[in-house]
Amino acid sequence: MGLLFEKLNQDIRFIEGISACINCGTCTAICPAAEVYDYQPRAIAEIVQSRDEDALRELLAGDTIWYCGECMSCKTRCPRQNAPGMIIQALRSLSIETGLFVESEKGRQQLALKRMVGESILETGYCVHFDHIDTGLFPEQGPVWDWEKANAAKILPKVGANYQGEGPGALRKVSQDDLDELKRIFEVTGGMEWFSKIEEHSARKAGEMGMESGTGKDSEYFKSVFTKNDNTRHSKK
Repeated sequence: MGLLFEKLNQDIRFIEGISACINCGTCTAICPAAEVYDYQPRAIAEIVQSRDEDALRELLAGDTIWYCGECMSCKTRCPRQNAPGMIIQALRSLSIETGLFVESEKGRQQLALKRMVGESILETGYCVHFDHIDTGLFPEQGPVWDWEKANAAKILPKVGANYQGEGPGALRKVSQDDLDELKRIFEVTGGMEWFSKIEEHSARKAGEMGMESGTGKDSEYFKSVFTKNDNTRHSKK
């Protein structure tokens, strides 16, 4: 057993995700991602069953494992109760742990998720917050969004939002005690360590690409990761 497979085999999601795969292809037939990407859950299962270290490393360093939406449709239809979606979760974790995620376009986008969603959760308690959406990063919002932000105090109460207010309601202010508890949960479950690894390996890759990684959303590397999407390579042929 190779080192990578040994690490993979320590993840309970991998252990629970595959035990009796017969490569029937039902998971690929039901997979929504397979409709739009060159992606086959059955092929993923076949590779991990082979225990081929080279093929496993190629998976961890490639785009394929990031195509899955983790909807678990595969689990509902598998005649042998396997769950390729859980295998993908384990592969993604191992890709980040080993730093191989920065070798693919989709893998590098984990930095954007960490800085856009992960940091928002810790800062505000929300995955996506009104204050963090602007037309600089999200030009598709258009000029109407700029107007809405400028007039937030008048608009948000009209749609029932308790913007930055105490008590219940959408966009309410999350207490510092709750935010501190969220951070402790991330620390205990390994989330903070995961974030550190994403930043560490992203900074290394940024250096290799001759870019500055920074710590926010203004760096050259972040903007490259956030905006680049090679549809010619990722779309289903």
